[in-house]
Amino acid sequence: MEIGRDRYVVVFALMELIPLRLQPGDDLRQALESWVQGPAGGLAWVVSGIGSLTVGQLRLAGRSVHTVLKGDLERLTLQGSLCSDGSHLHITVADAHGSVLGGHLCAGSLVRTTAEMLIARLPQWQRRRVLDPSTRYLELQISPRPSRSCLLRWREWCSRSVDR
Repeated sequence: MEIGRDRYVVVFALMELIPLRLQPGDDLRQALESWVQGPAGGLAWVVSGIGSLTVGQLRLAGRSVHTVLKGDLERLTLQGSLCSDGSHLHITVADAHGSVLGGHLCAGSLVRTTAEMLIARLPQWQRRRVLDPSTRYLELQISPRPSRSCLLRWREWCSRSVDR
């Protein structure tokens, strides 16, 4: 790879979008972590998620203790990364009065009627969680799998001769 004389782009041809629905009583976080451990798992992102909960367990910003919400809860959003050595999921929920609360999704959040999600699986990427000295947390480190990618010169990528 020439540095300074030409630019390169790594082209990835595969992103799988997977719709997923959970059933009443399922633990939302545990179900997602079980899914990512399975053969269809790997590195994935929850792109969108809606549904309802009877119990919502959230860790609010800057807190170490979970907040437990009980009752009829609407799940307004769910986003985050899923990987076999640790997931990072954010959720917002609204109660029956319309009050909204958001934070990190914790185990023990139980589906009331449904949990519908769109998951983007990225098998061409490899990942691991490593301790970041600046945050003191295990943070996601992502790198491409060379065998699943194609390296092209920037001029070739921008030309009409390359099939995108």
